[in-house]
Amino acid sequence: MLSKENIAQRNFKLKKGKTLNRENQGHYVTITTLGQKKIRSFIPAHLPPMPPIEWAPELHDKFDKALLALGRLDSLSSMLQDISFFLYMHVRQEAIISSSIEGTQSSLVDLLLFEVDQIPRVPLDDVKEVSRYIAALEHGLRLLEGGLPLSLRLIREVHRVLLSDGRGCNMSPGEFRRIQNWIGGKQPENAVFVPPPPNEVLSCMANLEMFLNNQPSVTPSLVKAALAHVQFESIHPFLDGNGRLGRLLITLLLCVEKVLNKPLLYLSLYFKNHRDRYYTLINNVRLKGDWEAWLDFFADGVIYTANKAHETILALVELTNHDLDRISALGRATASTLSIYRAMLEQPIATYATLVKKTGISSKTIFKSLNLLMKLGIAEELTKGKRNRLFSYSRYIEIIHKGADHQN
Repeated sequence: MLSKENIAQRNFKLKKGKTLNRENQGHYVTITTLGQKKIRSFIPAHLPPMPPIEWAPELHDKFDKALLALGRLDSLSSMLQDISFFLYMHVRQEAIISSSIEGTQSSLVDLLLFEVDQIPRVPLDDVKEVSRYIAALEHGLRLLEGGLPLSLRLIREVHRVLLSDGRGCNMSPGEFRRIQNWIGGKQPENAVFVPPPPNEVLSCMANLEMFLNNQPSVTPSLVKAALAHVQFESIHPFLDGNGRLGRLLITLLLCVEKVLNKPLLYLSLYFKNHRDRYYTLINNVRLKGDWEAWLDFFADGVIYTANKAHETILALVELTNHDLDRISALGRATASTLSIYRAMLEQPIATYATLVKKTGISSKTIFKSLNLLMKLGIAEELTKGKRNRLFSYSRYIEIIHKGADHQN
């Protein structure tokens, strides 16, 4: 039986034929820089694309497979009792990858150290940037759950949180840009791409908002996410944080339209591993209107990423079930040790202080439980000194790392 998304996909201009060469997917205007140099700035055409997407059978089948992969991944959110534990780490790994595309050096361990008030091994601003990404995603999801539509207000709110601390906090958080920006090159005259001039940003974003909310016509959710991502990147509405927010937009859209019940899909790693092709395809949309090639790439990314996330979560389930069985055999110490274990599932690098705060258990009992977890090979001490001792659920972190190391 077809899902609503599959049915919508089948009704969305299913055609046969060659990809169109659309020449009206935007236009250039000449602007003058502060240095009195004239440059060409690109204003993208409104969505949806015209002429409509050519849904060749191969492209249509690929989107069907992408939807099946998403459904398979999403089913885990209803099957797993402790999905929140997995989401905690999954979101953090995504934040690290997405921020690394912009040049940060933080690792998962650095972020986890920062979250328990320990000094990370990389510049603090890098870790703060990753931390703000997590806060921005969580803020966006809360706004959606509270009934706010995927709108310009929500996008500005998420951006405000994204740039509220660390690098970029002086780049007008939450405000559309009032000056010209560019991508690549030291000056706009030698840039790889120059987005719309500031006076066109609000108009472009207003049209994107309408498209996100199915105006003038309904667009299938996964197709909408693919098209909206390119449009957002072409508008580049903020002075900083556009790349991260453009990737967050995909997840927020899939969640608000119930393609996913939980934020389990992140394409940052796929985009990073295929960076050259990613930029080439987006540029070809601007130059030739080749949306079909972009959609094919996007669907491949969804299939690959959803399947890898599914594998990672199942590996984590296997690990935790195995460890829970061993903890359950501890007799009278089971209850307290289980509480510590669950706290470390949520925060796989912990101190005595963080464990006391999370569990309400006394330091003496925590000490005994941690010793039992270390004897079982579940917990590992990262420090040798008696003060500020750090403990890690290392195998859990390793599975998350492995899930982010795949190349395709």
